[in-house]
Amino acid sequence: MTAAHASDQLIVALDVPDALQGLALAQKIGDAATFYKIGLGMLTGGGLALANELSDEHGKRIFLDMKLFDIGATVEAAVRGLSRFGHDFLTVHGDPHVVRAAAEGKGGSNMKILAVTILTSLDRADLDASCIKGGDITDLVQERAGTALSNGADGVIASPQEAALIRALPEADGKLIVTPGVRPAGADLGDQKRVTTPARAISNGADHVVVGRPIWQNPDPKAAAEAVQAELRSAAATRPNA
Repeated sequence: MTAAHASDQLIVALDVPDALQGLALAQKIGDAATFYKIGLGMLTGGGLALANELSDEHGKRIFLDMKLFDIGATVEAAVRGLSRFGHDFLTVHGDPHVVRAAAEGKGGSNMKILAVTILTSLDRADLDASCIKGGDITDLVQERAGTALSNGADGVIASPQEAALIRALPEADGKLIVTPGVRPAGADLGDQKRVTTPARAISNGADHVVVGRPIWQNPDPKAAAEAVQAELRSAAATRPNA
C-alpha cells in the first residue's frame, strides 16, 4: 500500500506509554496510516511533543483525545492553547457548558471540537452506578449528541452501533461522527462493550473509525493497519444511498 491509498477514515490510536514508543509504532506502520490519536495516557510521556513531531515532520493528521471537562473558563483557556498547535481533532465531554466553552476557545482555528456522548466502555449498569438518569443507553447517546451539536460541537464521538441514529439527527447534518470501539472481525473486545467492525461503522454513518489494540498489539502493525484500510475500501463500508 502506498500513502495515496491510505485513507484518513482510519485513525490509529497510539495507546502506548510514551512518545518514543509511539514514534516507533508510527514508523512501523509507515504509509499504511495518515491519522493518529494521542490521548491522556501519553500526556505525561511526551504526547504533545509526539503529536507535533508526527504533524510537522511526517505530515500526519492528529486527533488529541483529551476529553476535557472543567468549568467553562478553564476549558476555553485549555482549548485556546491547544488550538495553536494546528492539530485536527480535540475531544471534550458533551455537556453543554463544556462544548460552548470549547467552541469559543478554538476561535478561528481549523481544529474540530468533538463531543463525547457516553464512553464506549460503559453500559447501563455503569451509568446506574454513576447516578446517570435512567433510560436506554442509545436514547441517551442520541440526546447528548443532539445537545452537543446544537451547542457548537463540530462532531461527536459515539459507538459505531449508535452512528446511524446520530447521523439521522437534524443537528448532525454536515457534522463529524468518529467511532472508537471498532474491532476487525475476530479481534479481542478488550474493555469495549459497544463494538462493531470498521466497515459496519462507516456504513452506519461514521466519518472516521479509531482502532488501537488490534493494530499496535499485532506483531506486524503495518499489516494490521493495511487490513483495516482494505476493509474500509470494501463494498461493505459503503453508506446506503451514498
